[in-house]
Amino acid sequence: MGGKESPIINKEDCTKEDRIPGEAKEILKSLASKWEDVHDPNVLQVIPLKGAMTNEVFKIKWPSKTHEFSRKVLVRVYGEGVEVFFNREDEIRTFEFMSRQGQGPRLIARFSNGRIEEFIHSRTLSASDLRDPHISPLIAAKLKEFHGLELPGSKKAFLWDRLRNWLKTAKTICTLEESEAFHLDAIEEEISLLEKELSGDQLIGFCHNDLQYGNIMMDEGTTSITIIDYEYASYNPVAFDIANHFCEMAADYHTNTPHIMDYSKYPGLEERKKFLYVYLSSSGNLLL
Repeated sequence: MGGKESPIINKEDCTKEDRIPGEAKEILKSLASKWEDVHDPNVLQVIPLKGAMTNEVFKIKWPSKTHEFSRKVLVRVYGEGVEVFFNREDEIRTFEFMSRQGQGPRLIARFSNGRIEEFIHSRTLSASDLRDPHISPLIAAKLKEFHGLELPGSKKAFLWDRLRNWLKTAKTICTLEESEAFHLDAIEEEISLLEKELSGDQLIGFCHNDLQYGNIMMDEGTTSITIIDYEYASYNPVAFDIANHFCEMAADYHTNTPHIMDYSKYPGLEERKKFLYVYLSSSGNLLL
């Protein structure tokens, strides 16, 4: 009679919990059992997070003994079919390296089709944030730091091989009519032309290659920037990574037409100069 009641988890939470693989649940329960402030390792709240494009992502919370949700982790369940776009094993190795370097969330555990990560107490940026005059310089400085990371292995630019691999896959999927409509043969010629024109004296660094607003987080208290999600990360010309980030300023993936860029939002010359000035002025391991 005098004992405290267990926290109530509603049916909707139970349904969400069913979306977590059994293997991951066992790891989560084992993890929570080591925390003295967790009321019951078997009682967890599953909150789906929006914005991820290639994975299902969930915030996991446990009630503490004071009946407040305190412990949090993030569960990432890998999406199906994404191997067309990137190599999952390469992405996992990159994530583990970044975790050891103190970049991004800490890796807690892995399971067969996903992983458990540290939950970062920061907010994900919005489309408009990329052009915010106070936030954009923070991104520029962080990107310079990112480009200076030294991952083991080849430092060869991966851009051209990746484009050709994507094009090869597109040709196997598309019908002849679709190939003609999308001018796939012309794209192959353009890749070769660009490689010839741009493969000269290019500074190569470790690039994110997908620096859209959903992959950037900011701590509201310290204004520190964290770059996340390294599926496409590889060595490339750093100019490509910067240019791609400028293109992402024209994107809004939370509209009815997320695949259509609004190039009226592309940064003008002065805005690009300001970004580059901060980038070039920032400290980092990258030698310019």
